[in-house]
Amino acid sequence: MSRPQKCRLVCAEPMFNEFSPCGVDGREVITLSTDEYEVFRLVDYENRTHEECAKQMGISRTTVTEIYDSARKKIAKFLVNGLSLKIEGGNYRICDGSAPCCAGGRCRTASETPQNSVEPAMVVKEQGAVRVAVVCKGDNIFPHFGRSESFILYDVKDGTLLEKNLVKLNGIQRGTLPDILKKFQVDKLICSGIGGVALSALCGNDIEVFSGVSGNAEEAFNAWLNGCFNSDNKNKC
Repeated sequence: MSRPQKCRLVCAEPMFNEFSPCGVDGREVITLSTDEYEVFRLVDYENRTHEECAKQMGISRTTVTEIYDSARKKIAKFLVNGLSLKIEGGNYRICDGSAPCCAGGRCRTASETPQNSVEPAMVVKEQGAVRVAVVCKGDNIFPHFGRSESFILYDVKDGTLLEKNLVKLNGIQRGTLPDILKKFQVDKLICSGIGGVALSALCGNDIEVFSGVSGNAEEAFNAWLNGCFNSDNKNKC
């Protein structure tokens, strides 16, 4: 009887989970598990050793080597044969940033959280201030508005940032996200993909939406603040 597979610790969900050759439909799909993605990211992107990777993910070095070999073969097949790639599934759990060995002290979850992290409760907005919400996960814009579990609130007055707070929903809030943002007195929303129903609800709540935005949340906010912001306002989930 084989031993049960040990759950792998993953720093964060991948920001992008589907890739396909341009202009080619109906190709075979290669599925890369989330733990395979994490090993590949740590070893080839962050230049970690297999031993360091094993320590961070809570598994053995031998297991890391096996996962790494599997991931590279899948990625090679995807690139060489022009197939589609999807990242999903696997035996893993998301790190909460509390593990002492996590990322060698460079944990994204722990270090990239805004200084003022608040529970989902009303945050007082100064009179005359504009409140901008950015849907996020870690320090990046989360790609699906309807599945968001956290957002950053930026309060701006006369072109100056007054305050920044991270709001974690954690399943405590009741109602739809547009209603929640209205309760937080949000004036503008920066997000990536958003459906038509949610977009209409936000507009009905007098919240201006900048959609189709990806990448770093702080950079997106600063681009808006400095008047050099690009948004298609048409991106749908």
